Amino acid sequence: MKRGHLGAWLAVALGGIYFLAPLVATFEFSLRMRRGEYSFDAYRVVFASGNFQASFLYSTIVALVTIVVAALIVVPAAYFVQLRLPRLRAIVEFITLLPLVIPAIVLVFGFIRLYGSSSALPLTATSLGTDALLTFGYVGLGLPYMYRSVDAGLRAIDVRTLTEAAESQGAGAATILFHIILPNIRSAILSGAFLTFAIVIGEFTFASLLDRPAFGPYLQLIGASRAYEPAALAVMAFALTWACLGLIQLVGGAPAPGVRR
Repeated sequence: MKRGHLGAWLAVALGGIYFLAPLVATFEFSLRMRRGEYSFDAYRVVFASGNFQASFLYSTIVALVTIVVAALIVVPAAYFVQLRLPRLRAIVEFITLLPLVIPAIVLVFGFIRLYGSSSALPLTATSLGTDALLTFGYVGLGLPYMYRSVDAGLRAIDVRTLTEAAESQGAGAATILFHIILPNIRSAILSGAFLTFAIVIGEFTFASLLDRPAFGPYLQLIGASRAYEPAALAVMAFALTWACLGLIQLVGGAPAPGVRR
């Protein structure tokens, strides 16, 4: 038993060193902007940059809109599949996996071909149309994570009993979905939302090829022309991702709210 515990702790230590050593080295390098001493000058330069603020704000807004659209699509679909159409579960799961199988560059070129300026629906001809196209592209990228989070939340509750009880009280489909089912899978929706947010913030391919001022292309641009600022941005992006994962753990451990009538 002692040897087993020692081996387990050794494996954890090696894994920790493997993953943390590059991060520590990147953080240490980001502090070397001032020659001969450590400082947070690179972080101050990044935060003071107007391009950083604009790109991060743009990606944050797009991420929030993406989360809302994805939730409005996924929650009703997953609910009715589980309640009324369980035979379609395998087909729906296969469809939600397609964004993981099809490369993002293929998807964005398909969007440009279908909705380019020479097409019947030229969304890319205007900034608003391109923003909408980018948002729906991100909805597709986040679909596997949002659907699986929501599906796991629905499986954890008795959807049929809750629905039948609400119907016996005269509640309609919209009331059942938004006032009974939705509060009981709040943690699952937030888990999918945080994962989607982390994906959208760092995404590069869609934003770059659609020529949007997002955070991903900004990271690439800074990385090609600066030395210390990219390291600071990498640390910040890593911290943001882990903050989202921490919020998932925090929200996932929260007790589900009671059933509302």
